[in-house]
Amino acid sequence: MDQTQRIPDQPHSIPTSQPRKKMTSMLSFFSKVSWKLKFQKQEPLKNVFFMLAERAQDPSAKKRHLAMRSLGTMACEDPEQVRKYKKIMLDLLVHGLYDPVSSEVIYESVKTLTIILGKIQGKGLGSFFIDITLQTRTLLDDENDSMRYSAFVLFGQLAAFAGRKWKKFFIGQVKQTRDSLLIHLQDRNPHVAKACKTTFQACSPYLKLRKEYNFQSDEDQRNPKLCRQLSHYHPELLQFFYANKIL
Repeated sequence: MDQTQRIPDQPHSIPTSQPRKKMTSMLSFFSKVSWKLKFQKQEPLKNVFFMLAERAQDPSAKKRHLAMRSLGTMACEDPEQVRKYKKIMLDLLVHGLYDPVSSEVIYESVKTLTIILGKIQGKGLGSFFIDITLQTRTLLDDENDSMRYSAFVLFGQLAAFAGRKWKKFFIGQVKQTRDSLLIHLQDRNPHVAKACKTTFQACSPYLKLRKEYNFQSDEDQRNPKLCRQLSHYHPELLQFFYANKIL
């Protein structure tokens, strides 16, 4: 995937670096999909969905990439279909998230998952929550700015949807992610740094330290390394943690 400092404003924008021929092909594909989305009487949306589901598993990485992007378009235009075919869509997107060949497929899967999780408010994720969390965490340090940005947004969503069922699991994931969160607070891309800061705050409840010894003072229980870094670079974030008794 082409590296870029710019974070796409639209979740389905087309990279300008692609050759004109490829762009024309993509536009043609999306025109057909959009046409089918608008004229459901001529082509039921159910048929469009299963067409995309088939393409999402195609041997061609290009077709898989376009299918993932189109699933995101469908999720935006018809949330009801997301709820109706939620398990199938999540299964396709999780497979896309772990695509062994194409970083473009992974990127589109991350963005589309962000849309879908927002539509379903994290309900009914089941074990998909674990699969999504594990892979998203590895993408927080990706070399591509847009990938990191989208991964931080998705990880922040997961923090909101962990609930009681996955709380213990997510606490462990956040602890393993803490270094990445600290590093990318100073990310070279300001959009990524901002997304990281928002995600850091979303993950803050999972950073609370358990008081194991009654005789420890408040100062002893604080993480000195974390406090020093936040005090130097993000004092307002440190104050947020203190106010919420996280540190």
